[in-house]
Amino acid sequence: MGPSGKEIHVTDTSTPTSYLTQEAYDRLKGELEHLSGEGRSEIAKRIEAAREEGDLKENGGYHAAKEEQGKMEARIRQVRQLLENSTVGETPADDGIVAPGMVVTVEMFGDEETFLLGHREIKEDSGLEVFSEQSPLGKSINGKKVGQSATYQTPAGKTVKVKVLKAAPYTG
Repeated sequence: MGPSGKEIHVTDTSTPTSYLTQEAYDRLKGELEHLSGEGRSEIAKRIEAAREEGDLKENGGYHAAKEEQGKMEARIRQVRQLLENSTVGETPADDGIVAPGMVVTVEMFGDEETFLLGHREIKEDSGLEVFSEQSPLGKSINGKKVGQSATYQTPAGKTVKVKVLKAAPYTG
């Protein structure tokens, strides 16, 4: 209870875990090391060089470098959080139950769609379409067995029915 006697609802602030392939994890770890070290040094030098040019209000190079620095720091935070909160390369059980790290074939809109269920950062390494386990589609089928159906809401509010046809562990 809060000070006013009303019940307080606490929002779950835990970060959901994402599935990453070992290749994606290694690539992201390398990117983080580069950005945190060499990348930060490089941008600091560019900011200092632009600062020495004088008037900062009209210094396009300075403002561009500061904006790039902000984007880089945001990417560093994003990659660090993803690496800290990921399940890496663990192959799920081959039991026909949809789980992150599986190649899933579903029927939607009368068509078959095959994709890897996991974090979108693995698309580059897998060569497959990737749907996040946090997406509306991913959440709706996670834990479903082959043959089961589910529905999910699109961002536009449309209800989509999806049937799980196949689910097999991603092997790379």
